[in-house]
Amino acid sequence: MRKKLAAGNWKMNQSLDEGIGLVSNLLELAATKTEYYQNNNVQILLFPPFIHLVLLETLLEGQPHFAYGAQNCSWADKGAYTGEVSASMIHSTGAGYVIIGHSERRQYFSESNRILSEKAQIALKNGLQPVFCCGEVLAEREKGEQFAIVESQLSEAIFHFEEEDIKKIIIAYEPVWAIGTGVTASPEQAQEMHAFIRNLIAKNFSTEIANETSIIYGGSCNAANAKLLFSMPDVDGGLVGGASLIAEDFFTISTSF
Repeated sequence: MRKKLAAGNWKMNQSLDEGIGLVSNLLELAATKTEYYQNNNVQILLFPPFIHLVLLETLLEGQPHFAYGAQNCSWADKGAYTGEVSASMIHSTGAGYVIIGHSERRQYFSESNRILSEKAQIALKNGLQPVFCCGEVLAEREKGEQFAIVESQLSEAIFHFEEEDIKKIIIAYEPVWAIGTGVTASPEQAQEMHAFIRNLIAKNFSTEIANETSIIYGGSCNAANAKLLFSMPDVDGGLVGGASLIAEDFFTISTSF
């Protein structure tokens, strides 16, 4: 049974004190739903800025339904790369996950499929589970190119990996036109693309691996629409932006399966 995931991407938000307050509030709320998380195989993932990673190791100790990771990692192991943070450094904080290829990294930092492939490989090498993002912009969807775009992003970046590594990757579908815009893909649109991605994994690897891969939706997922989105058979949760900064809203999302 594949995991259901509520993943909160804080992006460049939350000071140290604000982060402590947010996690403390979320833990207090989640403590009322421990049995729910266990029965529904739900994992809550937190992706704060780098400054919070060591802190989360302490705050989340003894919380089996919580895990955390970084929003990005370097393609390099170590060295003279000012401003970069390596996968091994992230892993040393106790983190188990890293987001690779978020649309904002592709857009603002010109990260190519080749670079993202290198990042995913080095993350896996250092014991991190990638949350690999893919998705089309509005112009591509309007031209009916969304399936070709997503297939090329996956094929060029990760579909040449070994099966044992593919099994460790979570896929996040981000319709870029729905990120931070308040516009959300309909549950049917999300299901259509998630099913397409699952079929691609089956075609390139196996039906077994496809059925075990968690594919989550990222695109203005919030407390109001999560239940409908998560009711789709191939939508295994959400990669949540703004709503993850409000403890009550993110808690509602995490209990929407």
